[in-house]
Amino acid sequence: MKALRFLLNTILVLSVSIGCINAQTNFDETIDQKMDAFVNEKLLFPQYFNIILPSNNLQSVSTPSGWGGGNNAYAYLVVGGIFPALYADPEKADLISTAGVSVGNPVKFVNVSASVNITRVSELRDFSANLLLSRQLPHGGSISVGGLQLFASKSVSDAPDPTFYVAYSHAVQSVRSEVDGFSALGYTIGFGTGRFLHKSPDDVRNGKGRYGTGVFASVSYEVISRLNLNAEWSGLNLGFSMGVRPVKQSAVTMGFGVHNLTRYSGDRVTFLALVGIPVFLKKSKPVFN
Repeated sequence: MKALRFLLNTILVLSVSIGCINAQTNFDETIDQKMDAFVNEKLLFPQYFNIILPSNNLQSVSTPSGWGGGNNAYAYLVVGGIFPALYADPEKADLISTAGVSVGNPVKFVNVSASVNITRVSELRDFSANLLLSRQLPHGGSISVGGLQLFASKSVSDAPDPTFYVAYSHAVQSVRSEVDGFSALGYTIGFGTGRFLHKSPDDVRNGKGRYGTGVFASVSYEVISRLNLNAEWSGLNLGFSMGVRPVKQSAVTMGFGVHNLTRYSGDRVTFLALVGIPVFLKKSKPVFN
């Protein structure tokens, strides 16, 4: 599947973002209770007390986030598609899904997200795995490290080697969202191997070189409640996207984007869409997530 390396990354971004949305959807309605609960914890983490969190809309589709899941344990399913697939003649779409679980408190310890990619969705075959760890930092920041597309089949993927990355995200504390407790402006910067650094065999054959920058970044701004606009550099190309939560007080989220806007990689502009659906396994009383 020619577009697999990019589409997998898109799916993984949303699967991690669902975690933030799960935790933050509850936050919309219960910020006062959470503050009280935090005080009752005897200020074990005073550096987190006055922070505001990132917007609870999807903040990128081609770059990982430093934010992981919240303090709730949940399972999630993400399905996404891209059209047209890169270097495909005739033009066709690619489809992929990811299913996983997220557990752990990123303030007290770490949050862990483990998932399985299903490349051939209709046949339920051709699997690979992802493992992501995140830790919330003081002053509105969070860091994550991850391994993506582990154990992928070389006969299916154009990026069969695993990808490893580290990302830092920050919710700008001085730019507040319409929703109390959130920031309207956030950014991410990170470095990765694999799909963030190495271009596809098709890129190499078409004279686009072997390596991208390895460095990826994104900036996201909440223009209205439940809608973010994003600009992002994937390490290989430039893209723009938007994250939407179509139903108020629901963790279901959607993303739409356009990517490969430069000639640095790929052979055409691509369009993508994806949807993520979480299912709570256990709702824990968060400290601050």
